[in-house]
Amino acid sequence: MRQSSRQQVVDHGESTRLQYGLVERAVALGWARSRVLVIDEDLGRSAAGAQDRPGFQRLVTEITMGHVGLVLGIEMSRLARAGRDWHQLIELCSLARTLLADTDGVYDPNEYNDRLLLGLKGTMREVELHLIKQRMASGRLAKAARGELAVPLPAGYVRRPSGEAVFDPDEQVQSVVHLVFHLFEQLGTVHTVLRFLTEHQVQIGMRERTGAAKGEVVWRRPHQTGIQNMLRNPAYAGIYAYGRSRIDPSRRLPGHPQSGKVRIAAEQWLVTIPGLLPAYITVAQYERNLARMQANRARAESLGAPREGPALLTGLVMCGICHRRMGVNYENTKSGLVHRYVCLRQHLT
Repeated sequence: MRQSSRQQVVDHGESTRLQYGLVERAVALGWARSRVLVIDEDLGRSAAGAQDRPGFQRLVTEITMGHVGLVLGIEMSRLARAGRDWHQLIELCSLARTLLADTDGVYDPNEYNDRLLLGLKGTMREVELHLIKQRMASGRLAKAARGELAVPLPAGYVRRPSGEAVFDPDEQVQSVVHLVFHLFEQLGTVHTVLRFLTEHQVQIGMRERTGAAKGEVVWRRPHQTGIQNMLRNPAYAGIYAYGRSRIDPSRRLPGHPQSGKVRIAAEQWLVTIPGLLPAYITVAQYERNLARMQANRARAESLGAPREGPALLTGLVMCGICHRRMGVNYENTKSGLVHRYVCLRQHLT
């Protein structure tokens, strides 16, 4: 048994009742009621992939162990929208001599015509899923191009019932946002901003997005990633942006459907509309913050953030052989702290 979303389970109860009614069809086909097993762990889960569907995995396991004689469903090909999962299921049923059945008939995967029909149904369902995703993506992009798509708002903003994004009415929430940008402008690094906020016990006000407390302000301790995201978010400069990240399948983590997101360059964003949102900072300050964060990265192509120690040329001295930025080593001697500019590139590689 499967329905794509929790909302479908709630709003489309007739479909659920029809699926539970398949028990009676199995009995009518000759199976004892005690031998009929209902697998409904996948109610409210998408069939786009089998990795997050315990019910489908349980079904495959039972078939592999030879415990299943017949698999019943309203539409068998909707058990798995992905062609790889569907054809794997057909192959396992063929090896275990398990039948498949839906409202149209009973299929034997070992029969050529039945196997061909099952494969065709699976292909049609996979194409249908692609078309649904394509229509939804086109609709979202068209709405975003007008600036009407309700993208998630960061701390310091709320959305009115009309859909308009405005400053958070809580003045303390606004003051903390202003403080973060002022501190970065003054101190120059994310770490020093975080240290200031932590030492002075300053928390960041967020609006709950889900649950019983939805819309209420909750105060949370600042952390480095959160401050970096604030400084990178174009919304604070009044820029409406859509498509700031993409999904990299190679970075997806099992059991984490929202993982694998990768930030992309601003020139590759799908939609950018300056001045559409109320701004905490100017666009020029936003660009300065990005440039400062990029320069602070401890990479060979950037100068890096100023650090402790008497060396004045940190990040400025380049190796005459490999032309990369040299590091600094400090050593305590009788005459005091001595520093040396060294290049360990060949040694490391």
